[in-house]
Amino acid sequence: MNVSRFIGSSNFGFAQYAQEEIRRLFPGTKFRYLEPGEVFLIDVPARADEVTAALLEQEPIFLRHIQPVQHEIPLDKTADDLMRLIEFVQELRPFVAGEKVAVQARKVKAGKFAYTPFGVKDALDPILQQEQSVEPVVRGADKIISVYLSDGTCYLGISTPHENLSDWNGGMVRYRKEEEQVSRAKFKLLEAEERFNLDLSQFHNALDIGAAPGGWTSLLLERNLSVTAVDPGHMHASLLGHPNLTFLQKNAGDVKFEERAFDLLVCDMSWSPKQMSKLVAELLPAVETGGVAVITVKLMHKKPFQTVKETLQNLEPQVVLLQAKQLFHNREELTLYLMKEEL
Repeated sequence: MNVSRFIGSSNFGFAQYAQEEIRRLFPGTKFRYLEPGEVFLIDVPARADEVTAALLEQEPIFLRHIQPVQHEIPLDKTADDLMRLIEFVQELRPFVAGEKVAVQARKVKAGKFAYTPFGVKDALDPILQQEQSVEPVVRGADKIISVYLSDGTCYLGISTPHENLSDWNGGMVRYRKEEEQVSRAKFKLLEAEERFNLDLSQFHNALDIGAAPGGWTSLLLERNLSVTAVDPGHMHASLLGHPNLTFLQKNAGDVKFEERAFDLLVCDMSWSPKQMSKLVAELLPAVETGGVAVITVKLMHKKPFQTVKETLQNLEPQVVLLQAKQLFHNREELTLYLMKEEL
């Protein structure tokens, strides 16, 4: 029987749900934690290409990142490990000249090595460039060398960013905090835009429910949208007076809009999923057919699959789910990407 090995990553505390989703696709799959609650080895009773194809077709909500394990190299945690890795990659020669290649290395948090994950990249990049004529990159790679350093083993695999579900190392999406940034909530919408291949600048009129203090509104304004922001709280002073912003300092349940006034609705409210989804459902007539909704769902009682089901029941049949994903910046929530349907 074919058995293929991968390393999966989730947001901390949600690994069991990612494992459950994988087990539904491939009964008999076995798991072993490398980092409790977050990173785990996956042994699947199927060929690696079958596993990858299934995960891309039915992408799990809670699996943030996956990398193949095609090679396992012994480690002793000394600088000699780097020479072993260099020699291994030299013999492997897996790339075509001109390819952009990213070395993404991680290690177990408690492991003490004589080198860092960045040291792995620094060791391999010159060899790849000089001997295999590839272009070492951080982002925008054609291929990724994934290296995971455990206590006694280096797990190594080569794949595309698409096959890894993310081109960020371990799916850990890092954005630089800007001066006078309204809130870190902006990172959630930035990641959703990237993760769902969603070009926000292609929309025109957005409705932001529960907008204050304006993290999501600020990004939409940067993308040149006209934004109607609704919240009983206060918006950040830097946004007030923006020519493309209409701010309604009210509860979203107290406002009414013309039908099909918006082509984008976003909502990042700290409400219960039931309250939030009922409110969004009442406002969906204001979204045009084919318009998009991006909403976060708080996972208040750690019953995520039931929560998603009940949320969608409140929103259907007005919208169809395009994708549900727990993004790196979600923490104790997940994000739904929806499209307005013709009723």
